[in-house]
Amino acid sequence: MSGAVKLLLGIAAGLLVHLVGAHLFPDFPRLVDVFLIVVALHALSGNSLSGLLVGMAVGLLHDTLTGGRYGFYGFADTIIGYGTARLAQRLVIQRATGVFVVVGLASVLQQVVLVGLTFLLLPDPGFPLPLWAGAKAVTCGLLGMMIYAAAGSFGRNYESRRRSRMSRLRLE
Repeated sequence: MSGAVKLLLGIAAGLLVHLVGAHLFPDFPRLVDVFLIVVALHALSGNSLSGLLVGMAVGLLHDTLTGGRYGFYGFADTIIGYGTARLAQRLVIQRATGVFVVVGLASVLQQVVLVGLTFLLLPDPGFPLPLWAGAKAVTCGLLGMMIYAAAGSFGRNYESRRRSRMSRLRLE
């Protein structure tokens, strides 16, 4: 499956999870940012430009859905996408625990950027509680780690089945 198809499926799944989660649990967007997870997992491929553009597009989609301060998540996710891609170029992240750390730190960085933008641009800034920011970092990290591990397992199983099918085909 091509990278663009995987990205579109990831964005569609993130959109669905966000809408259903926000409908069922009003505090879901404060606890889980599925759009950040999509951006961070895509940026782990190491392509800086792609990470930057996907971060901007997904962040603006997030801004559109949440209503409120338009452009804040677009700006923050652009930084996250670019920063995660640059980090992936310098570090080899192959284990799910590494993905947990990267996505968790990306969530913390996103919260810092959002607080900074709020402080700089709004006359009466309201800051989130640090407990929510920490909980969001942990839940995003865990969810990103599980998605990364599941995708890796699926890829290995698919490749194994493909190889066994190819070995059974013999032209004589």
